[in-house]
Amino acid sequence: MGTILGHPKGLFVLFFAEMWERFSYYGMRALLIFYLVQHWMFSDQAASVIYGAYTALVYITPVIGGYLADRWLGQRKAVLFGAVLLSFGHLLMAVEGDGSQGGAAISIFWLALAFIVVGSGFLKANISVIVGQLYPRTDVRRDGAYTIFYMGINLGAAIGTIIAGYLGQTYGWAYGFGVAGIGMILGLLVFIWGKPYLLGRGEAPDPAALSRRVAGLPLEWLLYAVGFGAVAIVWALVQYQSLVGGLLGIAGAALVAYVLYTAVVKLSAEDRDRIFAVIFLILGSVLFWSLFEQAGSSLNLFADRHVDRSFMGGEVPASLFQSLNPIYIILLAPLFAWAWTALGRRGLEPSAPAKFGLALVQLGAGFLVLVAGAYAAGTGNPTPVIFIFLIYLLHTTGELCLSPVGLSAMNRLAPAHMASLIMGAWFFASAAGNFAAGLIAAATGAEHGTGEGAAKEVVLGVYSNVGWVAIAVGVGVLVISPLIRRLMHLDTLKDDGALAGVAEIGEPQAAGINTAAETRS
Repeated sequence: MGTILGHPKGLFVLFFAEMWERFSYYGMRALLIFYLVQHWMFSDQAASVIYGAYTALVYITPVIGGYLADRWLGQRKAVLFGAVLLSFGHLLMAVEGDGSQGGAAISIFWLALAFIVVGSGFLKANISVIVGQLYPRTDVRRDGAYTIFYMGINLGAAIGTIIAGYLGQTYGWAYGFGVAGIGMILGLLVFIWGKPYLLGRGEAPDPAALSRRVAGLPLEWLLYAVGFGAVAIVWALVQYQSLVGGLLGIAGAALVAYVLYTAVVKLSAEDRDRIFAVIFLILGSVLFWSLFEQAGSSLNLFADRHVDRSFMGGEVPASLFQSLNPIYIILLAPLFAWAWTALGRRGLEPSAPAKFGLALVQLGAGFLVLVAGAYAAGTGNPTPVIFIFLIYLLHTTGELCLSPVGLSAMNRLAPAHMASLIMGAWFFASAAGNFAAGLIAAATGAEHGTGEGAAKEVVLGVYSNVGWVAIAVGVGVLVISPLIRRLMHLDTLKDDGALAGVAEIGEPQAAGINTAAETRS
C-alpha cells in the first residue's frame, strides 16, 4: 500500500475519519451548555452537572467498547458501529422543540445524548488503538503518528466549533446541531472507504466466533443489540446525573482492581511494573481533565457573561472561543513533535511522567493568568478578551504535554492482549475528570439574582484555588517522575512478531515524524 510522508496510508484514513467525528462532537459541545441554560432553561448549577455527567459517560463507555472489541468484535467493526450510533445521535440533536421541559422534545434530546454516549464508547478507544496497530511498539514514529492523529482531531474540532457554534448561536440551535450531524456522516463514509488502507489491522480476533449463534442470533448481531440496549440505559442515566457519580465510583474501583489483579497475577515482572506506571499516569490525568474541561462549561459561560467580545461593531458569539484550543494545537503540535524528537536525539527529552507534571503546571498557570487579568480590569468591568486567548494557550501547551503523550504511552506500555482495555481505562480517567469538572463548574455558578460583579468573584475564587492546586501537584509529579520512568522499562520493550518488520518501510523514522508534522501544519 506504500506510505505517505513515511507513515502508512491507513494513518491518514484514520486522521480524516476522526477529523469529521470530532467536527460533529466538538461542534455540538460548543453549544451544549448554552442550549441547556438558554433553551431548556436549566440553572447554571443544574446545566453544569448535566454537562459533566454527559461528558463523563462519553469517556466511560470506551471501557466497555474496548473490551468488546478486544474480546469479539475487533476494533474496525466497533468503530464502524459506533459511527452509525453517533450519526443517529447528532441528527436527533437537531430536534429542539419549544424549550418546554415537560414536552416530548426533551425526551428526544436525552435520547440524542444517549446515542452519542454509546457511539463514542464503541469508537473513541478503538480508533486510537488502530493507529497504534499500524506501528511496532518500538517504532520511533509512534509519538509522531499520534501527534498527527491528534492534529486531525483538532482540525475537526476547530472547524466544527466555528461552523456549528456560529450557526447555532446566530440562526438557531437546529442549524448548529444539524451541521454537526452531517459531519459525523462524512466521518462514517471516510472510514468505510478507507478499509483497504488499514492493512487488516483491527479485525476480530476470531472472525468465525462472530457467526456462531447465541440466543438465536449471530454473536455479532447480539453485540450490536447490546449496544442499542445500552442506549436505553444511558437515556435514563443522563436524566438522573447523581447515578453517574455512583457508577463512576463503583466502575472505577472495579476497573483498577481488575487491572492490578491482572498485573500482579498474570503478567511478568516488567509488564507488571509498566502497568503500575500506566495507573500512575491515568490517575494524574484525572486532575488534569477535571480542570481542563471547564472549557465547555464554566469557561464558556464566563466568556459569554464576563468578557469583552466586541469586534468591528458587533459581538463574537461566545461559543467560537471554543475553537481557540484546537487552533492552537494545529499550530503548535508540529513544534512539539519536532521538539520532542530533537530533544530525544540529544538524550534530553522529558519522560512521559515529567511531561505530565509540566502539563499540570501549565494548566494551573492558565487559571491564574485569567484571574490576574480579571482583577486587573476590575470585577465590575468586562475582562479583556486577551486573557481568554492566554488561558487557552497555556491549557493547550499543557494538553500537548499530556494527551498525545498519554495516548502513545497507553498503547506502548500495555501488553497486546490488554491494549483496548488499557486505552479504555485512559478514557475512563477522562470520564472521572469530566464528572468532577461538572461539579467544579457547578461551584462557579452564583445563586439566582446575584449581581454580575459578585457572580464574577465567585468564579474567580474557584479558578484561583484550582490553579494553585494544579501547580502544586504538577511540581510533585515532576519530583517523582524519575521513579515512574524506571517502572516503564523502556529499554526492554519488544515488538510484537506480526509488526516487527513494519518499522523498515518508508522514509527514515525520525524524518517521518518531522516531515509529517511540518506538512500537516
